[in-house]
Amino acid sequence: MKNLFKFVLFVVLLSAGISALYDYRLKHGNLSPAAEVRPEKYTLASAPSIDPKNIATLDSLNRERRALVASILPSVVSVKTSKKVALRRTLTMEDFFFRNPRQFRNPGDEALVQNSLGSGVIVSAEGHIITNNHVVDQVDEIEVQLSDGTTKKARLVGADAEVDLAVLKIDDPGVKALKFGDSDAVQPGDFVLAIGNPFGFEETVTDGIISSKGRPNRMDGFGDYLQTNAAINPGNSGGPLVNLSGEIIGINTAIISQSGGSQGIGFAIPSNTVKTALESLLKQGHIVHGYLGVTSSTSPQQTQRTDGVVVDDVAAGSPAAQAQMRPGDVIKKFNGRDVHSIAELRNVVGQTELNKKVDVEIERQGKRITVATELKERPADYQTAGVMPRPQNPPAGADDDDDQDASGLASVKVAELTPDLRQHLDVPSAVRGVVVTDVPDDAGELRKGDVIEEINQQPVTSVADFKKALSSVDPEKPQVLSVCRHRTRSFVVLRPQ
Repeated sequence: MKNLFKFVLFVVLLSAGISALYDYRLKHGNLSPAAEVRPEKYTLASAPSIDPKNIATLDSLNRERRALVASILPSVVSVKTSKKVALRRTLTMEDFFFRNPRQFRNPGDEALVQNSLGSGVIVSAEGHIITNNHVVDQVDEIEVQLSDGTTKKARLVGADAEVDLAVLKIDDPGVKALKFGDSDAVQPGDFVLAIGNPFGFEETVTDGIISSKGRPNRMDGFGDYLQTNAAINPGNSGGPLVNLSGEIIGINTAIISQSGGSQGIGFAIPSNTVKTALESLLKQGHIVHGYLGVTSSTSPQQTQRTDGVVVDDVAAGSPAAQAQMRPGDVIKKFNGRDVHSIAELRNVVGQTELNKKVDVEIERQGKRITVATELKERPADYQTAGVMPRPQNPPAGADDDDDQDASGLASVKVAELTPDLRQHLDVPSAVRGVVVTDVPDDAGELRKGDVIEEINQQPVTSVADFKKALSSVDPEKPQVLSVCRHRTRSFVVLRPQ
């Protein structure tokens, strides 16, 4: 009892001391009430640092840019996808004996929902939306979020992995469609806007210029795209690249990056290619790939820009064969348009209407002649290398297992893309390639888990293809890889050390 009294007395005295200390600090310390704080004197600037009349042009440009962005935003959507992935789980004895046996009709299966983000643009009054194929490939549900915040279920009308385009459809008669512009008229230096959903931030607008287009000396596929320095990041895929008239001149599809984010080198599929593919899909149910039926092994580095495309071989029964084209012919013009490279010829052929007579101007034994043909739909078994450069023969004595002649690329370890790896890495079903299992220090932005689809525009669908591609690369030149990382496609450049 005596000890209890001492304890109570101690608590009372301690409380009184704390209360007295608090009262003292209220009066003399930093716990003073706000009402006793003496206000600071301040004067804010009342006028801008420059007379608005002196920047009237910039102010007008600012207003015009606002109007341009406001007119585009209602046509841009965020694409949100989800799919269920089955996970295998080992059952324990406790699971078997103490849970409902009906749970184990598929023993060990559990569902994990994976979500992905992308962008799209409304292109028809009926609610058709263009996006990238890799955004919506092999998913269970697709939703789009409009600029007013409403979310709608979307139906996949069709898609094509080769062009990397997909068409969605929503039921909303009030949507605003964006007009296609002419990507052939676009020139380096033109002002552009990129709008999309990077990292889940809807309606993000970045601006820049067309950095380059139609490079005739590239064999890696870059020449097929419009290059821009407008910031493009993961999630921008499928969003529009827009010109000053508010027209679509490209669909953003890939970036080159060492960090995974924008480094000012982004690529868009030209709008003329997109429009042709869209109309083909809506009219015929699939994207029709026209073909001419010629191959060329001439390296752009060995051919001057004005030399056209040298025909190396002509496929039997092809439109080129019907036009009586021969190996050694040099294609100068196709359907009235000059062609300077294999990539340029492929693009012109892809934009040409099928079953329509077209003239092809060729040079044969120093003489210019014109032949006529009609493009047909490419046969299913026709190799896409029909208008692509064929890989050069490996040097004499080259060994597939020799790693010394390909710089950092030969040190990259790869494995076959098995169904289990595809599921684990969340790789779309249309992607074909090899999985990177180990990378050297000089492999730049290449990472473990990346799927290499192409090396210098040569398709790589197996480890054997990878080794074959290694035997034909020039170790003194950069190697360009087409890579799929999860659901984002990009290009990786490995430079010689």
